[in-house]
Amino acid sequence: MTAIRVLLVDDDPLVRAGLSFMLGGADDIEIVGEAADGAEVAALVERTRPDVVLMDIRMPAVDGLTATELLLTREDAPQVVVLTTFHADEQVLRALRAGAAGFLLKDTPPAEIVDAVRRVAAGDPVLSPAVTRQVMRQAAGFAAGARRSRARERLAVLNDREREVAVAVGRGLANAEISAGLFMSVATVKAHVSRVLAKLDLGNRVQIALLVHDAGLLDESGPDEPGRH
Repeated sequence: MTAIRVLLVDDDPLVRAGLSFMLGGADDIEIVGEAADGAEVAALVERTRPDVVLMDIRMPAVDGLTATELLLTREDAPQVVVLTTFHADEQVLRALRAGAAGFLLKDTPPAEIVDAVRRVAAGDPVLSPAVTRQVMRQAAGFAAGARRSRARERLAVLNDREREVAVAVGRGLANAEISAGLFMSVATVKAHVSRVLAKLDLGNRVQIALLVHDAGLLDESGPDEPGRH
């Protein structure tokens, strides 16, 4: 089995050491490099070819948000997970909109950080439903007016079934939950998600969730999850 290659980016050497220790203990994860500032990321990614980058937000020269935005313009960009000390930091939204696969709190238990790296490497975001709701609430101040109109215009290309799946993704539901709620197979859910990503020119499920929220569809859909009354 090929190991998941991870690059650590944080200006605190103690944080990097802690992450290196907990991730290095997993047989399927390899730490391929460390950086103390966002300015070092591009060259390190070019040299080490990581699958996942754990990116701190606040760094002295080039912050993690700028580094993430630049990194994710690459065609072969790795998955990026933002590290933060806050549950709902407005800056996290900027990283997610740029295409980051999610975020982790720095006090997340070690086992959960290891699991999150594995999930991201497999193409799944690392936002739990509870954290997704927090991020969405944080985004509420930005979802009115012009942003809502633009979001609805983009979502107009979806058919009714794709729209239902997109809303379910926006609620933070996993494929199996969407399958049960909308009475379709998991394989069909995955196919719908792939079509939604392609039609909307998005990189991951987190970006679908943000767009659905911006369009106000979660408010319209009410508190119940699909198929649950």
